[in-house]
Amino acid sequence: MTNVLFKRRDGFEGQKLINVPEKVWDDVFKKDASFFQLYITQIGYFPKARFHYRERRKGCEDNILIYCVQGKGHYVLDGQYHTVVANQFIILPATDKPMRYWADIDDPWTIYWVHFTGSNINGFNIFLNIDETQGPVQISFNAKAIDIWHSMFQSLEEGYTIENLCDANFCLYSFIATFLFPTRHVAQPKPESTDIVTETINHMRANLDKRFTVEDMAKKHNFSRSYFSNIFRKATGMPPVDYFIHLKMQKACQLLYEGETKIKTIALDVGYDDPFYFSRIFKKYMGISPEQYRLSTQYGVLKTG
Repeated sequence: MTNVLFKRRDGFEGQKLINVPEKVWDDVFKKDASFFQLYITQIGYFPKARFHYRERRKGCEDNILIYCVQGKGHYVLDGQYHTVVANQFIILPATDKPMRYWADIDDPWTIYWVHFTGSNINGFNIFLNIDETQGPVQISFNAKAIDIWHSMFQSLEEGYTIENLCDANFCLYSFIATFLFPTRHVAQPKPESTDIVTETINHMRANLDKRFTVEDMAKKHNFSRSYFSNIFRKATGMPPVDYFIHLKMQKACQLLYEGETKIKTIALDVGYDDPFYFSRIFKKYMGISPEQYRLSTQYGVLKTG
């Protein structure tokens, strides 16, 4: 079935490969046996791995995650045969059942792979429904996983200090998550309404000394007042005018904190001609007057009325 003339475990041009020595983990676990719930035992990258072949007659104590980015390969686990093609991944769970996997003879795979295990790897697999029956999983090109893979590899390549081991193995969780929960990690195109809201907020920030109505904001995008208000509230959780006032009060707080600028001047800077009206709005949103806010920032004491 394999149709492989030569069999190679590794040694491919351009490959990257690290086997973390067992002694490294033995020494770590002597200090604290429970700290690393999951940890990397091997990590590698095999480009166009012609004649790659690996047989494990007694299974493997590790989980093996293989991500194929080009070409194709094949594997047999517990008598079940599968083909793996580009942008598919497999997780071969820790098992004592025989397995073998290999590169296609005509179109050999390019793969990123990681062996990982832990004191309760079987519980991990049961909880996440990872078992021998799951075949290859199709995903979009997983650029994020590849970036994380390089981070893990670099950390381990720099040596087996506690800092490097922590960095690599903390990244391992994110690496696995990009495959198990891909929709949370693949950048999704933003809906047009999100771009409109972002544009509106940027326009607000650039014009805090102005006063805009909802009609002004909606007209800028050729929307009705009600439609614009609806998409803005869905995106931010606030009506447009309330959000604008919120930004104004943020700016006022910044100016009050930075120096001795008169309240009247600050009011004008955030679009209020009447300093008394500005003070009422400020107190409504912040709970204290502008004068009290300034004193609280100067002396670290919140003086309420």
